[in-house]
Amino acid sequence: MSNGYIHKIDKSQIPSCCILGVNIAAINMKWLLDFTLKNIVNLSGDYMCVSNVHTTVSAYKNDIYKSVQNGGIMAIPDGGPLSSLGQWRGYRDMQRTTGPDYMTEIIRISEVKGYRHFFYGSTQSTLDKLLKHLHAAFPKLQIVGMYSPPFRNLTNDEDDNIVRQINDAGADFIWVGLGAPKQEFWMAEHQGKVNGFMVGVGAGFDYLAGNIVRAPEWMQKHNLEWLCRLCQDPRRLWKRYMITNALFIWYAVLQRK
Repeated sequence: MSNGYIHKIDKSQIPSCCILGVNIAAINMKWLLDFTLKNIVNLSGDYMCVSNVHTTVSAYKNDIYKSVQNGGIMAIPDGGPLSSLGQWRGYRDMQRTTGPDYMTEIIRISEVKGYRHFFYGSTQSTLDKLLKHLHAAFPKLQIVGMYSPPFRNLTNDEDDNIVRQINDAGADFIWVGLGAPKQEFWMAEHQGKVNGFMVGVGAGFDYLAGNIVRAPEWMQKHNLEWLCRLCQDPRRLWKRYMITNALFIWYAVLQRK
């Protein structure tokens, strides 16, 4: 899937580890934050995927989704198994960089830098809770817009209106919380159309709004955050984690793809 977009940044400067055909950035949080702050102007109109085992296995099985994962400026290793596998393959500086952690760090920096933020996705009730939390925790943060899209495809007119709304708001960062793979397809379809850096953060809105409790730090360090999420929402997530985790081990670890 390509819209002919030409990146304003040379992607060859971003170290990456190919896992199941997806070029996962072989980076750590410090590198990512430094890169973002240095290049924020040139990142406008582009997008970044926050990748985990589920999205990587899904991309391996779907060439269109794979091109979407590879079509942004980079795909960061949100999932611990990705960074662990990267280290095993020789990328010693590769560490897990989660979407919620990245979003929190950028928001914290934004109080000083004055970056402006737009939040696209989730439900209106979650956005309301998110707004309340952010105002309390980061009183100087500039939130220039929030939009909860309907649970259907937007009409062309509706899409044009939301693009106009985002661009008129002058956001530096556009946080997209639609869940995978919907958020990645949305970003790819709007690459070059919106002004601002799009980042698909999945459940990041729910974490910062307090809807989901993050796993204890020891579970995060041992690549077990997925287990904590599974326990919180087993009916929806059991298939994703049980099947895709097994496929990841088979394809990426045992067959070294």
